[in-house]
Amino acid sequence: MRRAEMLQEVRKMRFEEVYYGWNESRLTQVEAAQILGVCDRTFRRQIDRYEHGGMEGLSDKRLTRASFRRAPVDEVMAITERYSNRYRGWNVKHFYKQYIEAGGRRSYTWVKNTLQSEGLVSKASKRGVHRTHRQRSPLPGMMLHQDGSTHEWVPGKKWDLIVTMDDAIGEHYSMFFCG
Repeated sequence: MRRAEMLQEVRKMRFEEVYYGWNESRLTQVEAAQILGVCDRTFRRQIDRYEHGGMEGLSDKRLTRASFRRAPVDEVMAITERYSNRYRGWNVKHFYKQYIEAGGRRSYTWVKNTLQSEGLVSKASKRGVHRTHRQRSPLPGMMLHQDGSTHEWVPGKKWDLIVTMDDAIGEHYSMFFCG
């Protein structure tokens, strides 16, 4: 049994316990939802599915069906066989170009991931520290800011102080009082 299926079975058993607690009025919907780790709306949906379909109604149907976009096994086998017989040692970029010219329809990422999962191509190493994104260095005039505040700068007189400054480099361009 796959791990996802085992987790689903555990969730169903846990739901059943919480459902009976809620049904016997020992728990509110909000409390039951918190125990299950879902919102109360999701709990209500689960109640409806449980009451209409029993434990089978709670099954996540997505886990049992293969994706309609999944590549057929023969296509995966053909691409891995083609790479290993004819293009072994090529990087994925060059192989992908040949794949497209031969009429391939899958994406570059799909081809790369398929070859990597089959062990035909190794994953690229992490890029070095020198490639990390650096903060832009602040330039004069990049972030001008003007602010005004009213205070009693001189006893008995309220004046506005208007300041123009550059937030990028912390330089003050002008300051003046308005009365």
